[in-house]
Amino acid sequence: MDQTYFLGIDTGGTYTDAVLYSEAGGIAAKAKALTTRHDLSVGIAGAVDRVLSASGIAVAAIRLVSLSTTLATNALVEGQGGRAGLVMIGFGPDDLGRNGLAEALGGDPVVFLPGGHDVHGGETPLDTAALEAALPDLSRSVSSFAVAGYFAVRNPAHEIRARELIRGVSHLPVTCSHELSSKLGGPRRALTTLLNARLVSMIDRLIGACEGFLDARGIRAPLMVVRGDGALMAAAEARLRPIETILSGPAASLVGARHLTGLDNAVVSDIGGTTTDVAVLEDGCPRLDAEGAVVGGLRTMVEAVAMRTFGLGGDSEVTVDNRALVATLTLGPRRLVPLSLLARQHPDAVLPVLDRQLRTGRPGRHDGRFAIRTGVPGLMEAGLQPQERALYERIGAAPVALEALLTTMPQKATLDRLVARGLVHISGFTPSDAMHVLGRQQQWHGAAARLGAALMARIRDGAGRPVAAGAEELAQRVEARMTRQSAEVILGAALAEDGGDAIDPAMSPAVDRALRRAGGIVRFALSLDRPLVGLGAAAPIYYPAIAAMLGAPSSIPADADVANAVGAVVGQVRVGVTAVVTMPEEGIYLVLGLGSALRFSGEAEALAAARDGACGAARAAARANGSDEPVLDVVEAIDAPEIEGRRRLVEARITVVASGRPRIAA
Repeated sequence: MDQTYFLGIDTGGTYTDAVLYSEAGGIAAKAKALTTRHDLSVGIAGAVDRVLSASGIAVAAIRLVSLSTTLATNALVEGQGGRAGLVMIGFGPDDLGRNGLAEALGGDPVVFLPGGHDVHGGETPLDTAALEAALPDLSRSVSSFAVAGYFAVRNPAHEIRARELIRGVSHLPVTCSHELSSKLGGPRRALTTLLNARLVSMIDRLIGACEGFLDARGIRAPLMVVRGDGALMAAAEARLRPIETILSGPAASLVGARHLTGLDNAVVSDIGGTTTDVAVLEDGCPRLDAEGAVVGGLRTMVEAVAMRTFGLGGDSEVTVDNRALVATLTLGPRRLVPLSLLARQHPDAVLPVLDRQLRTGRPGRHDGRFAIRTGVPGLMEAGLQPQERALYERIGAAPVALEALLTTMPQKATLDRLVARGLVHISGFTPSDAMHVLGRQQQWHGAAARLGAALMARIRDGAGRPVAAGAEELAQRVEARMTRQSAEVILGAALAEDGGDAIDPAMSPAVDRALRRAGGIVRFALSLDRPLVGLGAAAPIYYPAIAAMLGAPSSIPADADVANAVGAVVGQVRVGVTAVVTMPEEGIYLVLGLGSALRFSGEAEALAAARDGACGAARAAARANGSDEPVLDVVEAIDAPEIEGRRRLVEARITVVASGRPRIAA
């Protein structure tokens, strides 16, 4: 009998990974290619073609394809995404001040409409006049819409009406809050919906690129996407709810770490180009964050692994703070295109500029910095202000040195806005460049990395001394800073799991002394109580030293560089549905959470309807997400105290979780 293979793909900020895996033989082949943000299919094709060539396996043997990605996570960490219009039904301007919604909204437009429902599904009339008046202009200035209604999880009718109105006029993607969460908490649900709307075009491009490549190669297999809790969802569902793919890559890495190491208890740290993601494995399972995933400082309503994501990776921006007598280096949180990578792709546009800058007598403000378009579709340019468009048009497909691009001070803020919109990349010196200088990485352009290091080394501190004696010393300082900063974020995540959030490892003198192994009459020491599993292509470079600093055994699996892609193909479909039964008045029972409110005169009848409805909805959702024979797990929580000798139902919550392996091609 022919062996069945699963294809796992992980699209990260820098690399796209691919693995071919079988349940009988494990990993048959693995490969990497650079992620090509202007056309994601190019990076996917590069990785998958290499893995097919290395394995010699026929495409007909591939029965399932599963995709994980850090693109959504990276976009939120870096504050990127398309411009979205937010429609709030039944809310007022004061609600923007809750749960970070105003901060997340930034300069994007918001429309407030009268309407919404109460906790029992009762209606306040909806007035769409303000939306109808704003839609013609909004349709030209945003790339998607988010609609959040007051108590829409109890009755989504007003959200649905607004969605149909928006689609009829704008023909743009619309996300409704009731589609993303069944939890109360309107402003945070609105925040989650807004972020989802911003991510729609990005994830749609990724899935479309993957589907187009698979079709071109004749791979006829279902396509799954990893959710933030490690479960799998069908690609069609991911297109509708891209917010659920935040922490997709980290969640897949946890599943992959457990599979590759066999460890039940470990601290898992995955270093990528943009972020470091830290989580704890306990008894073989990652803990889920019951409050919702926090990404980029914003708490969403997305159920995901209890993962802490930090803007620290191989492509992090290296910044010199030279205001004090002794200059210090910091890494992140912004991702840059490494100079060594940019020079490999555009040597004629990069190397002469770096060489000329180094030959000048004095350091320049923008030495070693370039701008280049990301190449995203024109739809992402919607709503650019005149000064933004003017600067954007001066940036082409080839790198432009910032010293030539930025001629006035306000242009720097304009450029930052273009970067935040995902339209422009900045290139500069990164830890990946430092590793090229030290000979620890060699895949890109080492000469460009050395020039960039030399430019940064000559920056002077407050005492007038150069930051470093030369390129080598600067690279060593960056490596040391990466080790220390990584140890701090891992320690911070571990302390948070222990309830020690009040301790900031980056600011604590005691932690500083312990990490430096400083002597003294009183000696401080710390260690992890379990191994540190290092994942990511750069894990073998950094994590032995990081584990030693933390006093923990280091575990770096042989396939640490493709752990995310492995985790993508060994996961399961898992879908949860919750129905709520309330008694707003004596003898009246309402079933909520399954669409429009259902009304019953008896408690047993209402509970049975909620149970049957939740089971049916969960089973249907699991099948829509690619599992033909899901197993149902039903949990009931009934709050019905006795008041003056009579039982009174306050609330009953019936939660049904349907899970199973995804279907594979025949």
